[in-house]
Amino acid sequence: MKLEHIGIAVKSLEKSDDLFARLLGKSAYKKEAVEREGVTTSFYETGESKVELLEASREESPVAKFIAKKGEGIHHLAFGVENIYTEISRLKKEGFEFISEEPKEGADNKLIVFLHPKSTNGVLVELCQEK
Repeated sequence: MKLEHIGIAVKSLEKSDDLFARLLGKSAYKKEAVEREGVTTSFYETGESKVELLEASREESPVAKFIAKKGEGIHHLAFGVENIYTEISRLKKEGFEFISEEPKEGADNKLIVFLHPKSTNGVLVELCQEK
């Protein structure tokens, strides 16, 4: 397992893309809408890991609710895994709770699943596997 990316919830992807491009000295390598999750994303490579900016594309999306409650900032930590199904099984046996029982398609060509923050010290954790 490795830190695949850090997800950051933002109000304006346009403004945040400008900020992160200046901060990191490069443009996003990928922008993508994930309609099912109600977000538009930008990805930045940062060595071994990435930064994912997430802007809500609809008011009832989890990212919109996060920003309304907590404001902009770190939304989740994503860990890359070789076999997402094996990791789900292992982590359930360890007592971790999941938001959904099955992986689904996410951004950046990944299968994803989220662990519930109440079982991870208040941190939303995502597992992701290359499709």
